[in-house]
Amino acid sequence: MRNIIFVLASLLTSYLATAQPPAGGNRPGAGRPNMTGNLYGKLVEAKSSKPIEYASVQLLQNRMDTVTKKRKDVVVGGMLTKANGEFMLENIPVFGQFKLVVTVVGFKPYEQTVSFDVKPGGGEGAMAALDKDLGNIKIDIEEKLLDNVTVTASKPGLQLGIDRKVFNVDKNLVSAGGTAVDIMKNVPSLSVDLDGNVTMRNNSPQIFVDGRPTTLSLDQIPADAIESVEIITNPSAKYDASGGTSGILNVVLKKAKRVGYSGSIRTNIDSRGRVGFGGDINVRQDKINFFANANYNQRKSISTGTTDRSSLIGSPNTFLQQSDRSVMTGNFMFFRAGFDYFLDNRNTITLTGNIGRGRFKPFSESDILIDSLYPVITSSFSERLSNSSNQFNNGGAMLSFKHNFPKPGEEFTADINYNKSKNDNENLITTNYYKLPENSLSGNFKQQQLGNGGNENITMQADYSKPISDKSKFEIGVRTQIRKVNNRNDFYSYATGSPVYDPLLSVNYNSTDNIYAAYSTFSNQLKNFGYQLGLRVESSNYQGRLPDKNQVFDIKFPVSLFPSVFLSQKITESQDLQLNYSRRINRPNFFQLYPYTDYSDTLNISRGNPNLTPEFTNSIELSYQKTFKNRDNLIASVYYKNTNDLITRFQEKETDPNGKDVFVNTYINARSSYITGLELVSRNKMTKWWDMTTNLNLFTSKINTGIAGQPDQDQFASWFGKLNNTFKLPKNFSIQLSGEYQSKTVLPPSSGGGGRGGGGGGFGGGGGMFGQSTSAQGFVRANYYVDAGARFEFLKNKQASLSLNVNDIFRTRRQNIHSESPFFVQDVFRRRDPQILRLNFNWRFGKFDANLFKRKNNKNQGGDGSENMNMGQ
Repeated sequence: MRNIIFVLASLLTSYLATAQPPAGGNRPGAGRPNMTGNLYGKLVEAKSSKPIEYASVQLLQNRMDTVTKKRKDVVVGGMLTKANGEFMLENIPVFGQFKLVVTVVGFKPYEQTVSFDVKPGGGEGAMAALDKDLGNIKIDIEEKLLDNVTVTASKPGLQLGIDRKVFNVDKNLVSAGGTAVDIMKNVPSLSVDLDGNVTMRNNSPQIFVDGRPTTLSLDQIPADAIESVEIITNPSAKYDASGGTSGILNVVLKKAKRVGYSGSIRTNIDSRGRVGFGGDINVRQDKINFFANANYNQRKSISTGTTDRSSLIGSPNTFLQQSDRSVMTGNFMFFRAGFDYFLDNRNTITLTGNIGRGRFKPFSESDILIDSLYPVITSSFSERLSNSSNQFNNGGAMLSFKHNFPKPGEEFTADINYNKSKNDNENLITTNYYKLPENSLSGNFKQQQLGNGGNENITMQADYSKPISDKSKFEIGVRTQIRKVNNRNDFYSYATGSPVYDPLLSVNYNSTDNIYAAYSTFSNQLKNFGYQLGLRVESSNYQGRLPDKNQVFDIKFPVSLFPSVFLSQKITESQDLQLNYSRRINRPNFFQLYPYTDYSDTLNISRGNPNLTPEFTNSIELSYQKTFKNRDNLIASVYYKNTNDLITRFQEKETDPNGKDVFVNTYINARSSYITGLELVSRNKMTKWWDMTTNLNLFTSKINTGIAGQPDQDQFASWFGKLNNTFKLPKNFSIQLSGEYQSKTVLPPSSGGGGRGGGGGGFGGGGGMFGQSTSAQGFVRANYYVDAGARFEFLKNKQASLSLNVNDIFRTRRQNIHSESPFFVQDVFRRRDPQILRLNFNWRFGKFDANLFKRKNNKNQGGDGSENMNMGQ
């Protein structure tokens, strides 16, 4: 309540300062030119020198009241300090003395006499732009004891900005105890398939963690370690141009900055007897802010599926029926820690590090019946058993520096980010052959695959922001990314009873790719119209190596320019309109360029294509935002994306080393593609106890392969709907009910989200044994599901909670894909982990000093997500 009073007081004083001109003709400086200047400074705590935010700063001047003929203090300027403690009072008369008055909850009142000390005759040109830095003003804390407190202020589940959406995880009951994949299922604009691959508007986004590229995959990040998820559908030139036809998905991990200490301890168990543990803590005292998060989770995943495929190559044609069941058990751990060190009032160093590891044992069983379509049909049956052991290890660190200049908004940041991952895989495949099911064994074949890989990623970046005026800003930055990937696969056959190394199937492949970039943006506000112009330049090169064969693949991508234009118009106080354009690139990744042919599964042969070239996408988006009186929010967006040289999966006919016609799953550059659609996102408070978020995306897309003899896809309209309901019930109970429907849809151009890279490995997969489908030749049939969660909060200040969530309540979530070409017709059906229940317990603790009461309503804790997003950053 006191914060609200301060905000209202500040607004009132600002209004009085602008509405009331300097009174009286006897004021100091009367008769002199009407010159003004600016007073600025920074409020800090006297003992710790920590910045004080949301303090009320007023500038008073003693003047003669022309009505009462008495002198009184008149407000000539005022504001609330920013999060870094800074304030700036503009358009202040340069002549005369003033009194600076500071009031803030938890601190002693402060007053100081200030003036510009301008001497008459010093030159009007010089005085017209006077600025005076009052330096760091030290405020003493009001001596009083505070009891233990628990932070109960919460963020809205979804914060909508016109250029991005921020999804706050603490409001999402159905993902508690899961991974980042479970969170993405409830985020507007995102769709998640059975293997955890995320698409944004039917394309794979670029995945960031804390604003930087990562080697982590989403299934390696615990949901309980995530603070929020940012969706940027059309990034400006400030952001990495990679990502092609989609935008950026930024996962923000938990880190608090409250003075004192806070944290939580949690545990969970699911209906398959798998448990999880975790906790986090944050301590801030003096110049150090320390944070840590640890999670351990066990998992058991069960998937089933069928594949029906008619092969129209060779003689005779064949019809395959395959039934599969896979069980994967294992565990993964994630630990993250770091600290902020406040060197002084305007300089901060941050160091963070994270470690992740996982151990999994998948087992799959496939029954395969093949009918050879001779005039008299003949059949063969095989049973394939696959026992695997997989493990991954991830590690990373980031060192960053931030300097805030005295002028508000001017800052310099620099950071270096290092990530490294390693995985080891062992797979033993045994195939038993029969004439027909339940016949006697006629033979078998055993094969072993040993694989390992690694991924090393270094990113260095520096950014500088310079406000030219209170309405305009100039930004520049540079960035370098160096990524090294290695992958080795060794195959052994058991034809003689003991393993024999097969050099023809084995491969050792390494690669290095470097990206160099620089950008500049300029933004300006002209009354209710704003614009941002940006230009990014990037150069990159790629080198692939086959050491065992002394082969090297050198690819140098030319220097490319990526302009962006953001235009915004404030129609009314509650309505905004934005038009933006950007150009982006999607370079082929490690696995897409990998020239190795994988024959380990004779029914699903795969190979990369080292001749791939980057794809370029031009995107344009028109968005309208309406905020209603009850704080309901609606965003409507019309978008169009055109891509040249689209990288997409493709299945083609080849002859294997034995002279047999086979299908090879590979990648090609399709000639072009486009996607256009209308997206609606709405956040509504239906009643005091019911909040609802809805998302509707109506779109159509088309891929032109440009391959002779290969017909282009049929074009059709698709739609995607998502509904999320939160009900606050009496007695501290709350319920969340969410659902999604996806109509018949063209396959996304690339399966697998960004961030996985080479050698990452994760707790997902299992897709290879069910047969791969190709984007340029297929579609996904309609699919829908419903998830639910309930939570009960108890103890003093709701410090503890119990929650229960269940996914796919009606067992309707599946993957049903159809693909075809002149050589085959294939249908794949899959289902994975339906109706899993998970029980979660969470206990929060904390103790803070007086700053807590100033921070509960700061813009990062309770804003609508659009304060600084008007021009798309």
